[in-house]
Amino acid sequence: MATGLLTRPPTSEPIPSSAGAPPDDNNAAAPAAEPDSPPAALREVVAVVGTIAGFDLLVYRGHGYAGYAAFFIAAAALLLFGTPKPRPRIGALVVGSMLALLAARMVWLGYGFLNVVGVALLVAFTMTLAGRRAYVLDVVAHGLQSILAGFPALARYGRSSGHVGTVRPRATWLKVVLPLVAVLGFGTIFILANPDIATAVGRSIQRGWDASIDFLRAFSPSVVEVLLWIVVTVVAAGLLRPLFRTHLLEWLAVPSVGAFDEDEPLFDAPLYAAYRNTLIAVVGLFAVYLAFEFTTLWFRDFPEGFYYAGYAHEGAAWLTVALALTTLVLSAIFRGEMLRDPRLPRLRKLAWTWSALNLLLAFSVYNRMFIYIDFNGMTRMRTVGLFGISAVVIGFLLCVWKITRNRDFAWLIERQLWTVSIAGFLLAILPIDPLIHTYNVRRVLVGDLAPSVQITEHAVDSGGVLALQPLLSSDNALIREGIRSLLADRALRLEAKLPVRRATGWTTYQAADELLLKALQARRSDWDEYADLSSRRLAWQKFKNYAYQWY
Repeated sequence: MATGLLTRPPTSEPIPSSAGAPPDDNNAAAPAAEPDSPPAALREVVAVVGTIAGFDLLVYRGHGYAGYAAFFIAAAALLLFGTPKPRPRIGALVVGSMLALLAARMVWLGYGFLNVVGVALLVAFTMTLAGRRAYVLDVVAHGLQSILAGFPALARYGRSSGHVGTVRPRATWLKVVLPLVAVLGFGTIFILANPDIATAVGRSIQRGWDASIDFLRAFSPSVVEVLLWIVVTVVAAGLLRPLFRTHLLEWLAVPSVGAFDEDEPLFDAPLYAAYRNTLIAVVGLFAVYLAFEFTTLWFRDFPEGFYYAGYAHEGAAWLTVALALTTLVLSAIFRGEMLRDPRLPRLRKLAWTWSALNLLLAFSVYNRMFIYIDFNGMTRMRTVGLFGISAVVIGFLLCVWKITRNRDFAWLIERQLWTVSIAGFLLAILPIDPLIHTYNVRRVLVGDLAPSVQITEHAVDSGGVLALQPLLSSDNALIREGIRSLLADRALRLEAKLPVRRATGWTTYQAADELLLKALQARRSDWDEYADLSSRRLAWQKFKNYAYQWY
């Protein structure tokens, strides 16, 4: 008989029915009894181990951003597979799509900040798989708690594996072990009975042994690598089994005006007069300032020596701060007891007037930014500025929507943080340099040479250099020769890196670098004259000195 059947001593007492049986101690402590804590499954362990292996092979032993991209996609798939109680909704699809876009950007041309974005998206993805909304503050909390949650999760995996081991009959192993031992034993005897076969088998065993030793030497983990394994193990397990699922801003979710009892009497809020006078004051101030802004900057008739950086750059930043401050003021006024004041409609009329003036202020901020862009072209920071202004404007519109729909303060903060995060994500994944230099090149080719300064005064990545090639046909000799020297310098640098990239494998692949190198090698005659370092530096310095007049 199987030994597993004799684990309980015999008893003469009648066996109670399942309906009246007292709960077994192990079953009482099992996670299955808790709806939010399902029992540990083998797929969770597979997901954690797979994440460790992916991190080690693609990140630690990898050499570039293509490997990092593959890790983020593989980790997302493994976490999807290992989620204990998956309840994916539309949020999981959205965050998963964002991860795919991030991976594509890393394969195109990666940089360090993309890794931070990838980690944040992985954390958000595990939340959405569990049916939770990925609010920004909750994503941060979910990621931080994974460090602590990983240890009890791993302990649960250990208990589950031990439980499985105790109930498995030993005869199951014997079904495999005994035939294997018999075949190996008699097979060894038969081999030893034939000297030639024994010699050949011995050589094969020696080669296999040597290969195993070489493999272990090549892949023997360092102390740092083992520590990283531990960290990844704990974090992956903690993401799958979080300690808490609390919404951090729940304490700010106060009832809206529509949620109050209809029979509850209205009352005069003590701060009504202060809020009313404040709104009247800022409406007057904004009206006066916007009249000044319109008469001085909207017609773009600027005097000689106009301070573009001060008005169009720094000034736009300060006006953006004014928009953000307006959002805070309106949010502070239209909440709490003010929503039960019978004079609320009058206050809202003042708020709508101020909101209309703020929209005009937003147009003024965009106008200032485009003044700077019209002056000498697009840059990365101006792109960041446009995204920042747009995020503030969207945040302001969300505030207006909050007032109109009587949303609570938590609703506003959550969506404003989403707005900022989405703007940051778009900035991270968009190929900014190809976009801005395509715009600048078009202006230079039609005779507006000022944007050429953005080529000499700012670093240009491989995607941006691809967009500069049309300037080889520029009528301006200094610009044309400067671009030729830049292409020569970039081609020689990429060719020097090519052997290293081929030796380190596919994880270093960057599509922008590969496309640029192929394009430059196909047009070698356009820049070969500047293969010499001294002539290359001379042409570039002439271009740089010429373009600096528009800086």
